[in-house]
Amino acid sequence: MKNEELKNRDLDVLWHPCSQMKDYESLPLTPVKSGKGVWLEDFEGNKFIDGISSWWVNIFGHSNDYINQKIKEQLDTLEHVIIAGFTHEPIIKLSERLVKITPNGLDKCFYADNGSSAVEVALKMSFHAHKNDGKNKPIFVSLTNSYHGETIGALSVGDVELYKDTYEPLLIKSMQTPTPKDMSIDAAKVAAKEFENLCREKSNEISAIILEPLIQGAGYMHMYHPHFLELVRDICNRYDVHLIADEVMVGFGRTGKLFACEYADITPDFLVLSKGITGGYLPLSVVLTSNDVYAKFYCDYLEYKAFLHSHSYTGNALACAAANATLDIFENENVIKENEKKSAYMLEKLKEFEKLENVLEIRQTGMVSVVELKGYSSEQRIGLKVHQYCLERGVLIRPLGHVVYFMPPYIISYEEIDKMMDTTLEAINNLR
Repeated sequence: MKNEELKNRDLDVLWHPCSQMKDYESLPLTPVKSGKGVWLEDFEGNKFIDGISSWWVNIFGHSNDYINQKIKEQLDTLEHVIIAGFTHEPIIKLSERLVKITPNGLDKCFYADNGSSAVEVALKMSFHAHKNDGKNKPIFVSLTNSYHGETIGALSVGDVELYKDTYEPLLIKSMQTPTPKDMSIDAAKVAAKEFENLCREKSNEISAIILEPLIQGAGYMHMYHPHFLELVRDICNRYDVHLIADEVMVGFGRTGKLFACEYADITPDFLVLSKGITGGYLPLSVVLTSNDVYAKFYCDYLEYKAFLHSHSYTGNALACAAANATLDIFENENVIKENEKKSAYMLEKLKEFEKLENVLEIRQTGMVSVVELKGYSSEQRIGLKVHQYCLERGVLIRPLGHVVYFMPPYIISYEEIDKMMDTTLEAINNLR
């Protein structure tokens, strides 16, 4: 009864993201009463495995006892203070730790409150740094099939038509360079050559290239080889173009290393982090950059070189406490090593999907496993059918069109992996 009441109250007043609201006439909303570990529970006692970490954020599950404790402790001391002329210990501690664990040469942290906003910070900071050097570089380059958020600047450097086409007249100038077509080294080399050709022609106008290392999240979970990152880093060095690594989705262990850039042993000029940074508890994002970039803005205030960008909730103390607790878990528990075992187990399970006639391809990087379907048109909304089948059987997945993926919290058990993947296998098999 409570479920129905909340559904009706919701639809009277709420407009949900990434939704065609008319869908909720036939696909009812699911009111959530509570969450614990990988499980969500509604008001009628139905339970669902959160197979997507609630949009890729709850890396240590829901209502994590340790993160809960640290937020409660912070709540009794300081909830928030302006981070302009003031500071607090949680943000200092978090910044020191991030500088220590991210690739060498990332020395300064600039905070925002979500991934799209952090992408905007990186874009503006790149352009402004070149401007402070006396260069006008108004063009940004991104990869084909890329996604970096849905604010105007972040949308401008994306390349997923579903999100971008409607707002095309509003967007800033950007260009796309090909994404490696697959996970091979040869594909990485071909794509890097295309980017170098573009730089050879336009580098005096290009401020930066922005990319999602290894996995294009909302770009249907397309994956490529880390050698592409090495080649792009070298090209950027030679043509005075910044490299922005958008690790909003892939950061904090999702790819099998703490940060995806580690696979290529590179340091980007700007590293963008969000989502898992607080364990999924509170909005927070950060852009890390070098002392060299920082120095380009260091001047007397009236020289107009200062980076004047702000968010009201920048460096929120509660969010920083959650982020520090999340890093504690990485430090105190063997998260990456355990994820390697679970990733290997998921890969074996993934091979069962490969046997189905309606599966085009399986692929995996770290704790991201993907099943791409074939033979369906967009009008069939095949992902929605898979979603409904699984939800009715206690598993939450949210396919991207014809691409089904698993991105569970790291604390998922092997039995829960079985339920999540076996249920989805049934769903896809029944489509035939």
